Amino acid sequence: MTDTHISAQHSDILIMGAGPAGLALALALVRSGLSVRVIDRISPQTLADPGFDGRASALASTSWQMLQNLGLADGLWRDACPIDRIAVSDGLRKGGLDFDAGAEGMGVMLPNSLLRGALFEAASADGDIDLVMGADVATRAVDAHRATITLADGRAFSASLLVGAEGRMSPTRDIAGITLGQWSYRQRGIVTAVTLEKSHQNTAFEIFYPDGPVAILPLNDDDDDGRAMASIVWTVPEGKADAWVSLSDRAFGAALTKMSGGFLGEITPVTPRSSWPLTLCQASAMVAPRIALVGDSAHIIHPIAGQGLNLGLRDVAALAQVLGEGARLGLDPGDLAQLKRYQDWRMLDNAMMAGATDVLNRLYGLPGSAPSLVRRLGMQIVGRTGLIRRFIIDEARGSSGDLPELLMASD
Repeated sequence: MTDTHISAQHSDILIMGAGPAGLALALALVRSGLSVRVIDRISPQTLADPGFDGRASALASTSWQMLQNLGLADGLWRDACPIDRIAVSDGLRKGGLDFDAGAEGMGVMLPNSLLRGALFEAASADGDIDLVMGADVATRAVDAHRATITLADGRAFSASLLVGAEGRMSPTRDIAGITLGQWSYRQRGIVTAVTLEKSHQNTAFEIFYPDGPVAILPLNDDDDDGRAMASIVWTVPEGKADAWVSLSDRAFGAALTKMSGGFLGEITPVTPRSSWPLTLCQASAMVAPRIALVGDSAHIIHPIAGQGLNLGLRDVAALAQVLGEGARLGLDPGDLAQLKRYQDWRMLDNAMMAGATDVLNRLYGLPGSAPSLVRRLGMQIVGRTGLIRRFIIDEARGSSGDLPELLMASD
């Protein structure tokens, strides 16, 4: 172990994973003068590929503010579709909910490939970030003084703090001995991009059915012919997913048109469909000696509210602030006391969002007219109560609670 430490290239922070959370954290940390290295097995070509595969993310207003503070928003704005309104309904029954944020907006929809590419380009251009891509990890070790990663090609890297940003199957979480509580929803999420016959008017639609919700999320119009576009996230029972995915584009589009009640006109798929199993995952802790977790390595929630990526970016902003304040005081980045500050800041928010999305999914999954009546009465109460409406809008915008500086507008 000692020889490995001597030969290892050292940095303050070693981030495992070059997804949005990992790269955003790297960009945020170098603003505080910390040296950062990012390791991932993915190739640079894959990260930089701008091709649209149908997957897009809802970035809450505060997450978009983070991109502005990191200097990325201006370059992404042309491809970002503002979310001005959220419309929720119980099937196609009357008595739904409309949330209009007015001039503030709720956030934006952005293709995942463009977000990933912008973060990678910015990190590549930053001389204080060392990107080690296409790397296969051979060993991982953590002791009282540092964390060390050895690659299959023999290169070794050490750091004062190891950050797990690899996603659900996180080896960093495993070597920390942090357990993961999880259960399956026995559902799958089907994702594709579509064109709409009628304009979405920058509205995100969520239509709930007993089998699962259908989300129709606004995207910028197609550049070629100006057709309205949207991202679809359709939750279906596990046993029905393969049948839906294997349908022809025409049949799948017809099913979506029927599910939406036709208020957007004919819906036509324009990208291949993909699907993934839906689970609820929550790590028992977000830190351990010389280790911290962010994003999907620490928590995964149901996509019913589109908040998964936003939770991860809030992790990033909080950890960057804690480590930045520690750096100004000359603290070791791996100091467990300051890492616990980060954990205390984030655990409650993550748990509350996980609980809220879980309850929503279960509540709207109850079949029958009686549960439907109760849901619609609840919608009416929410619709008539200003404080509740404001709370929901603030949650959607990501502006509630104690926000890290990176999520707030600069003075």
